[in-house]
Amino acid sequence: MSRRLPSILPGAQGPAAPEFAVPVRRPPPHAYFAVSAVFHYLGPAFAVLLFARVDVLGVAWLRIVVAALVFAAWRRPWRATGALDGEGRRLLIAWGSCLALMNCCFYLAIDRLPLATVAAIEFLPVIALAAAGARSRRNLAALALAVAGVYALTGVHLEGGALPLGLAFANAALFAAYIVLADRVAKRPQLNGIDGLGAAMIVAAVVVTPLAGWAAAPALVDATALLAGVGVGLSSSVIPYVCDQLALTRLPRATYSLMISLLPATATVIGIVVLAQIPSARDLAGIACVAAGVALHRERGAASAAGVEPYAQASTLGRAGGELDRVGDRGDRRQAEAQAG
Repeated sequence: MSRRLPSILPGAQGPAAPEFAVPVRRPPPHAYFAVSAVFHYLGPAFAVLLFARVDVLGVAWLRIVVAALVFAAWRRPWRATGALDGEGRRLLIAWGSCLALMNCCFYLAIDRLPLATVAAIEFLPVIALAAAGARSRRNLAALALAVAGVYALTGVHLEGGALPLGLAFANAALFAAYIVLADRVAKRPQLNGIDGLGAAMIVAAVVVTPLAGWAAAPALVDATALLAGVGVGLSSSVIPYVCDQLALTRLPRATYSLMISLLPATATVIGIVVLAQIPSARDLAGIACVAAGVALHRERGAASAAGVEPYAQASTLGRAGGELDRVGDRGDRRQAEAQAG
């Protein structure tokens, strides 16, 4: 890509004026994905550190409200939601409510379990949904790998009691529901994925306030805790979302789907570096099985290239259902045009 600059020579006019091509270099799309992957788990890792100063549910409230304020200022989604019919509005309310409960369960889970374990369990419904939508030997093998990996992880941490694992599986189940609701809202012709996500975030802020707003009250008079909460919201939600969009506009879907399988490993590394959560050999084996399952599975209708993962479509604010499918399609077309040229 280059930008043409007009000549600065005196008296140079018309077609005789020379032009200079100045190349504009853009970071590779893989770099955007790497930033997204890191911040997707760096934000929750920062949240765990903040738990020492603010109640767990209070941190969840700060994350959702900060993200809602950002999306409200950026997208003003209420301008688009006004055209929705009754069913569309009910779907949007269900999506936002699911988002609020999912974040609460996720934060309660990572307060009791290693970040990598919760992240790996979260992938189980993603693969199960793919297997249900496209029944193939490949997807069955992927599901078997994921189940084996989650079984290994739960066996390690079961001695800590049923509550932590119950919260992790509740988060995973809510994430599966979130994927389905995000997809349905994205298919509404009156609402694009980004505006739908912003509207759902505002609904989530309303729903989570009576559940967790009280827990965030001390942070509102503690400048350090409040700024840290804002940082958690930005690093967990806004930065990964923007980087996902930048990556998907230039990455083919097959490449993006394969790179998603690196997320459990990313969570493991961040857990080690930021939280000093050293995994056991069995933990590592379980996480590796889940990552292999994610890499192996394919979406319905993906004969030669994988569809965009539901994880990419709906992940914790960063993923806006059908909007990402359309962006992924454009990435595939651009790659094909480049190869044809």
